[in-house]
Amino acid sequence: MSLEFLWYIPNTVEPGHRGDDTTSGWGSIEYSTDLARLTEDRGWDGALLGTGWGRPDTFTVATALAARTTRFKPLIAVRPGYWHPANFAGAAATLDQLSRGRVLVNIVSGLDNPAAYGDTTVEPPERYARTQEFLHLVRRLWTEEDVTFHGEHFQVTGSTVAPRPYATESRAHPTLYFGGASPAAERVSASEADVQLFWGEPLDGIAERVDRLKTLSDEVGRRHKPLEFGLRITTLVRDTTEEAWRAAEEKVAKMAAGAGKTNWTGNRKAAVGQQRLFDLASRGEVLDTCLYTTPGTFGGGGAGTTWLVGSADDVAAALNSYRKLGITHFVLSDTPYKQEVGRVGDQLPDRLRELVRRAP
Repeated sequence: MSLEFLWYIPNTVEPGHRGDDTTSGWGSIEYSTDLARLTEDRGWDGALLGTGWGRPDTFTVATALAARTTRFKPLIAVRPGYWHPANFAGAAATLDQLSRGRVLVNIVSGLDNPAAYGDTTVEPPERYARTQEFLHLVRRLWTEEDVTFHGEHFQVTGSTVAPRPYATESRAHPTLYFGGASPAAERVSASEADVQLFWGEPLDGIAERVDRLKTLSDEVGRRHKPLEFGLRITTLVRDTTEEAWRAAEEKVAKMAAGAGKTNWTGNRKAAVGQQRLFDLASRGEVLDTCLYTTPGTFGGGGAGTTWLVGSADDVAAALNSYRKLGITHFVLSDTPYKQEVGRVGDQLPDRLRELVRRAP
């Protein structure tokens, strides 16, 4: 199975995202286009576009970037609370046709500010039930005609999407990514997602979750091709191991000097996956070979809670250990985004592919 490498475009109007020192251009089409073109030029397959209320609309930005690039695949993060699935299925299929099959979709169930956009579905069980219906209906609308569906959260009658997604021998529609660590979230992935995204847990935690999701796929009677797995994590790479750890400690010192201010605005209190990351610090500052847990102690959140730190060889070897567990999709980043997209892109993907080629 081939490997996929994606970068990250924060898609925010506020400077300083995860310590990025760029002071101007955030939220502009010029800044986002520069990042997308750098991603494309440095060998990445595409990039995840961040989402959240109060940030630029992710689908609009993805459309603009697809029009300004030739190979770049936007991984478009969307929330079911923003869209009716029929509207989204039609919009995404149209963009997929216009871009010749470059659309990727990341469904996000986590809370941001639901009251601001009129979303009253806030309790986790209800949100995950809605997400499962969303994924199920979008997939049907992409692959069937005259769809009728009457669920608890969504309904359509005699619905046909036109145009259809851009189909090839290897894919019938855009890949559907999903993340979440609670039992309800894992049932959604096992039932309806194409790729389960993990944050940067140690290898034992990822191995346990991969095994559980495979078993769960059988238990729920999964109707689709086997679930694939991805890793979303920060990768701090320098020429030598020593230089990388000095840089990591300097970054964390700056975070600590911020008087405890968080640089992540996600659902810190209720998200099961986020709490799993915070709890890792009690096991030690460095887990496995180079998984750094301290950033989460000083305000890091989401993919910035844990970092893989080291030389390119160190970090490539760590990523290869995840690959051996079944991870084939890698969504990586570090700040400053414009500088690190080249440094990381020039060194990690090819090293990891070479490790795969040399494997027995």
